[in-house]
Amino acid sequence: MPNNEQRRAAAKRKLERQLVRRQERAKKRRTVAIIATGLAVVLIAGGVYFLATHDFSSGDAAASETTPPAPITIPTEIKPLAKRPTPLAEKVSCEYRKEENPAKQVNLPGTADVPATGTVNATLKLGQGEVPITLDRALAPCAVNSFESLIKQGYFDGSPCHRLSTKGLQMLQCGDPTGTGQGGPGYKFDNEVWPELTYGRGYLAMANAGPDKADPKKGTNGSQFFIVYGEAGLSPDYTVFGSVGEPGLKVIDDIARAGDDGSFDPSPGGGKPNKEVKIEKASIVQ
Repeated sequence: MPNNEQRRAAAKRKLERQLVRRQERAKKRRTVAIIATGLAVVLIAGGVYFLATHDFSSGDAAASETTPPAPITIPTEIKPLAKRPTPLAEKVSCEYRKEENPAKQVNLPGTADVPATGTVNATLKLGQGEVPITLDRALAPCAVNSFESLIKQGYFDGSPCHRLSTKGLQMLQCGDPTGTGQGGPGYKFDNEVWPELTYGRGYLAMANAGPDKADPKKGTNGSQFFIVYGEAGLSPDYTVFGSVGEPGLKVIDDIARAGDDGSFDPSPGGGKPNKEVKIEKASIVQ
């Protein structure tokens, strides 16, 4: 049997072994803790980087690119053409004020003894089809006189329809050979309107730039015009000088349903038609 000294030595060795094992376990726990902390830091940093750099909207953007635009609602009822509350004399005088830098060189229209009765039939041949129009001298003799003169001089031939609007004011605007919305024939003339004037589907009207800066009592009509194919809650500041019937409106409706590029938003609104529109030939129908 082991004596006391031997038992004490064995107990001492056992204690030493226990202490070594405890130290090893503690060291291992510290190592594991360090590794875990490092992994957590890496994971957190990676998460922050992902959140900061990942574009969560890309999925929505891709979805929006593939989502077709909402269909355009177009009224089908043609608004009866307006009538002047007080008819004009059978012939009137017109004033066309000359300007610099015409979009296309033309002669000024005649100014004396301009007819203020009867109609003129014309056709706008677009790439999408023909648009027959009726010019009404009784509504706006000076506008009709100018428009007829420009057609006969080939001013509109080859010119784009540069602006389409599908919301609020539903119309197609043409008449600027430059296609910018800034071009004109080198002259301007006054509005031919009255306070009760309203607008609607089938109306042919002059576009303008508001009152003349040189004389606010004067108008700024030139060569640009618009065809109303739907809604038109406008103030009575735009000269109505003719109408477009159902055959022509079907051509315009098809152009409108393709929408616009929004390049004129927010003001004046709309944009270039998604379907390129050009007046290939404008002609008077005898």
